[in-house]
Amino acid sequence: MRPASASIAPEGFPLLALLALCALCFAALDWEAATVIVLVFFFFTLHFFRDPERVVPHGKGLAVSPADGRIIRIEKRPDPLDGEMRTCISVFMNVFNVHVNRCPVGGTVTDVCYHPGKFINASFDKASEHNERCAWRMTDEEGKPWTFVQIAGLVARRIVPHAEQGDVLVRGQRFGMIRFGSRVDLYLPEGYDSAVHIGQTVLAGQSVLARRVEPQTAGSTADGRE
Repeated sequence: MRPASASIAPEGFPLLALLALCALCFAALDWEAATVIVLVFFFFTLHFFRDPERVVPHGKGLAVSPADGRIIRIEKRPDPLDGEMRTCISVFMNVFNVHVNRCPVGGTVTDVCYHPGKFINASFDKASEHNERCAWRMTDEEGKPWTFVQIAGLVARRIVPHAEQGDVLVRGQRFGMIRFGSRVDLYLPEGYDSAVHIGQTVLAGQSVLARRVEPQTAGSTADGRE
């Protein structure tokens, strides 16, 4: 595995420029305390908006994590776009995680549905229904529907999309970000199952979150012997 090269998400440049200008002004005025405080915010912002490259796994029948963070929930839930019961994997991002989101699979974006809402702690179950969120539907090359939902959290105040309906994206490609702490839910289509466990730490575009369940071949026993 090659090391990831660091870069900064474009959304961070205006805020970084403003903080740098403030630090220079305060330093010129010899306001030491104010300069130190602004520099602390500058380096925190620089860390938050980092956007490292990721090593995207190849192969069919797998989906990567759409977000950096920790797995907090794996359960059957109704898909927010069609109401079908699907396995939902929730990835919680704290303020120290990378917040650039990446496509779990390759395919065509067939629907994007934005909902304004509240800013409840994203780790709470009710956040998926009440918080600001953006639901994406993607159809992969096999025609299977994938839904992933960006959910703003207690601190996050803006969901930033990088794609739109009709775009063709590849696995691991950036499709958006959420600022300052949030969550992404991934709804699996039929024939796929979770490849992670609750509490596991994952990386967007790199960690395998789900795999296709291969049907048992005729004549095979439960332990795989003929």
